[in-house]
Amino acid sequence: MEKLLILGVGNALRSDDGVGPYVAARLAAAGLPARVHEGDGTGIIDAMSGVGALVLVDATRGGAAPGTRVRLDARAAPLPAAFFHYSTHRFGLAEAVETARALDLLPPVLIVHGIEGADFGPGEGLSARAAMAAGALVQELRTAYGRA
Repeated sequence: MEKLLILGVGNALRSDDGVGPYVAARLAAAGLPARVHEGDGTGIIDAMSGVGALVLVDATRGGAAPGTRVRLDARAAPLPAAFFHYSTHRFGLAEAVETARALDLLPPVLIVHGIEGADFGPGEGLSARAAMAAGALVQELRTAYGRA
């Protein structure tokens, strides 16, 4: 497998916006190449350098039921900007991916996992539905990348 990086995007101090960091922390603890990204989208573009496969995990706010999961192949089609727009930054995940696409900087494999959040207010910890979906995604990624 080409060099893999799993990046959990979000802010663990804003309830369900912390779903990406939650997933990344658990995958890193299991020995997978995962880390948390709490900054703006430019850091996501920087993370693309030198990796063959990038997996991004972030909270979504698209109107689906809390805990709903989505998997997008970002190499195949542009990301829906409104889907990943609950960032505290104006230049978030969708903007970073599309900017990297325009600059021809996307890695060969770019998968985005989104989990619909229920609560994005201040506070630590995930809502019950987001936590359940995040746990399932952790197990799925551990199985997919050989750390089941």
